[in-house]
Amino acid sequence: MNNTWIRHKGWTWGFRTTVLLYFLILIVLPIAGVYVNSLSDGWSAFVQNIADPIAWKAVLLTLQLALVATMINVAIGTMSAWVLVRYDFPGKSLLNSIVDLPFALPTAVGGLMILVLLGPHSVVGRAASAMGLDLVFHQPAIIVAMVFVTFPFVIRAIQPLLEELDTTAEEASYTLGASRALTFFRVILPAMLPGILSGAMLAFSRALAEFGAVVLVAGNIPGRTLTASVYIFGEVESDNEAGAAAVSILLLTLSFLILWLINLVQTRRADK
Repeated sequence: MNNTWIRHKGWTWGFRTTVLLYFLILIVLPIAGVYVNSLSDGWSAFVQNIADPIAWKAVLLTLQLALVATMINVAIGTMSAWVLVRYDFPGKSLLNSIVDLPFALPTAVGGLMILVLLGPHSVVGRAASAMGLDLVFHQPAIIVAMVFVTFPFVIRAIQPLLEELDTTAEEASYTLGASRALTFFRVILPAMLPGILSGAMLAFSRALAEFGAVVLVAGNIPGRTLTASVYIFGEVESDNEAGAAAVSILLLTLSFLILWLINLVQTRRADK
């Protein structure tokens, strides 16, 4: 009995140690390294790197475009989740599988797809040019790239909530004479709201850091099309790792805050 207990204890300790080492080596140490590297030249140099006009404009532009992409994903993602859960139609299972394509597809390939779709020689590109609109190497293409890579988050966050939703309250609302719109906003939407918020925050956090798809369609013009991730890449290429790390800290800290908010939303939902 003692030998069995000792072996079980040994396996448990070994398993926990392996998991902790995994998190330490692949997550904690790299994150700590970014923070340490950003302050390698001192606090004044860190503030100077953050206050650089090009860096600051890149961060602000990224926040703005990521917010727009998130709002688009909230609207489209909510409608898509509703259709996938509430309706049956030919090709539904295929469409449901395609939703996860941005997760499996390399982001650089996604950027190339957008470049081909919106390029000046494409049908969409020519139509936009005829109307005086520039898509590729301008902000619209960056927003499309961000929407593409973050598309599954809202849908996958809402779907389980819709599938678990008790239809009793919905049927009672119809029985009492409420319209479909009133029932949706008073009964269904509150149940979907935690998923919408969680999916939106995940999409926003992911859009902030997107590089592979954005770098192919952005013009990299400071203040206009230069995003934070592309700026970081440029600073690394220019051998200014401290400057790259300083901007990375802004995005990293913001991502931590978003993850904390997501955890708070999920915890409150679980407590209800």
